[in-house]
Amino acid sequence: MEDDQKNQNNTNLETTRADRSVWLMKCPVIVAKSWNNIPPDSQQNLAKVVVSLDPLRPEDPSSLQFSMEMAGSETVNMPKSYALNMFKDFVPMGIFSESSQGRVATEGKVEHKFDMQPNNKNMEEYRRMCRERTNKSMIKNRQIQVIDNDRGLHMRPMPGMVGLIASNSKEKKKAAPVKGPEVKRTRRDRGELEDIMFKLFERQPNWALKQLVIETDQPAQFLKEILNELCVYNKRGTNQGTYELKPEYKKSVEETGAE
Repeated sequence: MEDDQKNQNNTNLETTRADRSVWLMKCPVIVAKSWNNIPPDSQQNLAKVVVSLDPLRPEDPSSLQFSMEMAGSETVNMPKSYALNMFKDFVPMGIFSESSQGRVATEGKVEHKFDMQPNNKNMEEYRRMCRERTNKSMIKNRQIQVIDNDRGLHMRPMPGMVGLIASNSKEKKKAAPVKGPEVKRTRRDRGELEDIMFKLFERQPNWALKQLVIETDQPAQFLKEILNELCVYNKRGTNQGTYELKPEYKKSVEETGAE
């Protein structure tokens, strides 16, 4: 009876905070890792949000600006000041949470959605940090394993695995073509993949999806998600069927290349 009551409580949805307004923010990977290192029960302030409004243009939407100042960080070269770019149009969303006991609750509905990026004064420092992270992700650690069994038992073909044909046989059967197994690609960290994409677009401005799959060794569907955020798809013209960076990202890549 108690177990049934407990399961029933876990399946109920707590809606006390359903009407609470929540801000949704996409932050850089290094910021997310820094915040995740803070214990959940800590009372430490993560950051301070600064809202500025031009009093001479109070009705102009562009006069409302948001920024964030980090309260403190142990990460070296991590920018302290960030701009919060507000999205004008986004799909209505709700925030849900699940406790360690399996209880699900609504935490509110998303009122504003932001994209967090370093301020211009910290951009050079942030680019250098991203380049270092990209270079580290490119290094492949090779491992050498010593086989204890020196008689080669692990290297012998097992019965039924390989069909052998005698060398003096007059009849040679044609081997049926075997379809190669599909290559399963492992997803990289999203921030690392974005840095790699910027490097590739420094090399050339237009890329086809198949080329990027080969260059990055990433699943095509995952790659499309990144491309939809960073690039525009050319449906016609001389570069038809290729992707190129959006103007706001293309300017950043050109400045990096100039350095």
